[in-house]
Amino acid sequence: MKGPRGATVGAVGAVVLREGSVLLIRRARPPGLGSWTLPGGRTEPGETSVAALVREIREETGLDVVPLRFLAAVRIGSYRILDYLAQPRAGEPAAGDDAAEARFVPTRDLAKLGVTDAVLRVVRLALGQSTPA
Repeated sequence: MKGPRGATVGAVGAVVLREGSVLLIRRARPPGLGSWTLPGGRTEPGETSVAALVREIREETGLDVVPLRFLAAVRIGSYRILDYLAQPRAGEPAAGDDAAEARFVPTRDLAKLGVTDAVLRVVRLALGQSTPA
């Protein structure tokens, strides 16, 4: 999906870690229908990236999170996604909004779910296993 007149669309994503697992959603709508990815979404006009992150994670997973630090900017098509490391406050994820499913997945199982190379890179960065490009 292209932004207005080919403009870049601002978005956010979160790496939420818990006990050797990372929070993923299975997309319920295009783009990426059925694929597993990090939760997140578009930044609304006038919204900060941190506020968008908290809102999007709550909408997609029902979890309240505390953003800890910026990880990386990733470009996918017309989207510029600002990925953050975030900590869950409490509770268990439940799919909502654009998510067909939301759950914590052991980080060792990410490749088995077919997540993108971009997701793998950002999760590794959050785990301190690589450095930003």
